Amino acid sequence: MSPVVRAATADPRAFPARGTRAREFARQPAREQAKPARSREPSRRVPGARKIVSDYLPGFSRQMSAMLSAGMPIVTSLHALEEQTDNPNFKNVIRAVTQAIENGASLSEALQHYPAIFNELYTNMVKGAESGGQLAETIGRLATFLEASAKLRRRVKSAMMYPTIVLCIALAIATAMIVFIVPVFGNMFKDFGAELPGPTQGLLNISKFLRHYGIYLVGVVIAVVVGFKKWKATPSGGLAFDRFVLRTPVFGELTRKVASARFARTLGQMIRSGVPILNALAIVSGATGNKVASQIILNARESVENGEPLSNALIHQAVFPPMLVRMLQAGEKTGKVDDMMDSIAAFFEDEIETMLAGLTSLLEPLLMIFLGIIIGGIVICMFLPIFKLGEIVGA
Repeated sequence: MSPVVRAATADPRAFPARGTRAREFARQPAREQAKPARSREPSRRVPGARKIVSDYLPGFSRQMSAMLSAGMPIVTSLHALEEQTDNPNFKNVIRAVTQAIENGASLSEALQHYPAIFNELYTNMVKGAESGGQLAETIGRLATFLEASAKLRRRVKSAMMYPTIVLCIALAIATAMIVFIVPVFGNMFKDFGAELPGPTQGLLNISKFLRHYGIYLVGVVIAVVVGFKKWKATPSGGLAFDRFVLRTPVFGELTRKVASARFARTLGQMIRSGVPILNALAIVSGATGNKVASQIILNARESVENGEPLSNALIHQAVFPPMLVRMLQAGEKTGKVDDMMDSIAAFFEDEIETMLAGLTSLLEPLLMIFLGIIIGGIVICMFLPIFKLGEIVGA
């Protein structure tokens, strides 16, 4: 018996399967478990796929689940969803999926043509549900998962949006004052022939540089940003950047909690739907949003393939908190890994919300102080010669 099959069947600690379909998956050969199903036809690109996933896919999944639970056929449900969808790109996708099913393809096979919308998590859970006869329930769980993921993204994005807007406004105001207002004061004191205070002269030099070389500075900034994005897109660059983020004081802890919540939520949903453990871990590794966590999961997958419980493979690393590993270990012993993962995901999501609220409250006064220092410093530098006007005029 291969190590994978031993890990899925003989070892009681290694993700006990729940239900008939899950036990069927556990008996699959190792090679079949380790490789997700692929469609023979090439993937098709969809314009605006990211917006579709965030704004339309959760509602589509929820309505699809409700229609299937009510006994409506898949094709009829898809026709109804196509008619009520107001996004033309998503409407075309639903129409193409419907036509593929009418031509004899299964739902999972039809969805695999659009990986930008229906990722491996989605298609693998649907495929498992088709064999187990729980399609409506599984798509409902997918809708819950997508809604929770979208809610988490909105929390993080909204928390980061406020300081970003304030910083942009501060930089815009400071740049406008330096480029357009400071030169007026410089010309006013130019005819006096006296030496200006150091801070004022420094500000005038900065203003002169920006007016003459500002376009080149913008080009350098754009080049640095583009180069950084290209470097980050490389495997080594992305890994190095994510490792750096994990070491930062506040954002490192936030990143760990986000990665843990995504890991637990995704793994729980896939185990509940009967997806093979090796296949599930390969998919979960790409759902954490952090390449360091992804690499840890892939290494743990190799350990599971060799017959070791997942909790043992994760216990000696610094990304996932000990609470997650202990809950996972308890779930392996009781055969309720999915329930434990859902519970720990909810816990970390609440922790993230609390942390983001505290971070936002802390950033507000800090940003106001920063804004006051920048704008106030410029104003003081401009008016400093006026305070010494007698000396300058009498010089």
